[in-house]
Amino acid sequence: MEREVVEHDPRVWMWDPVCRAVALLLGPYAEVVLHDAGRDRVLGVWNPISPRAVGDPSLLGELEELDPSGRDVYGPYEKVLADGRRLSSVSAVLRDDAGDPSAVLCVNLDRTPLERAVAILSAFGAPTAPRPEPLFEQDWTERIQFIVGGYVRDHGRPVERLGREDRLALVGRLDEAGIFSVRRATPVVAGALHASRSTVYALLAEHRAQRTTP
Repeated sequence: MEREVVEHDPRVWMWDPVCRAVALLLGPYAEVVLHDAGRDRVLGVWNPISPRAVGDPSLLGELEELDPSGRDVYGPYEKVLADGRRLSSVSAVLRDDAGDPSAVLCVNLDRTPLERAVAILSAFGAPTAPRPEPLFEQDWTERIQFIVGGYVRDHGRPVERLGREDRLALVGRLDEAGIFSVRRATPVVAGALHASRSTVYALLAEHRAQRTTP
């Protein structure tokens, strides 16, 4: 981890462990900068990712004009480097024993890796083409998973948290899809619903009774 500091300044001596710790935790994607609040100069840079260097103007502006509701911590706010990288930044005003601003600590996090990860995940999560049904017409086990999985996704609850009415509705959908006309389908349905075979048989009988009741 690279580090440029004004070695003799007591504020650097005081805050160097904190700055190094943050830079090590978030590195190599975070730059930590310590500013002299009085002279408006950069006191130190840990893991530099921007062009600034020790002794450069900080250009902080008037700290007294900051919103006091921030309680000396501001952000995250966005910054942009000349190469187009976007940063998420946080600034903290560090005060001396008299309560006056002594230094300003800024952490600048490069969002590039996060944005790349989001792009990759979004690509994987993009809408897919319609399922080629002829490929699955004979695969009744796939149909069970498709029906149960669709119900779970639509209702936002895992199978083990489905109540009796949910399982009754699912057995009804499976019956209408012709699943129970297949030999040995009941144990597979029971496994998919996390229920016993006897429960599935009871739900199936109840569904068919309701369907035939005028």
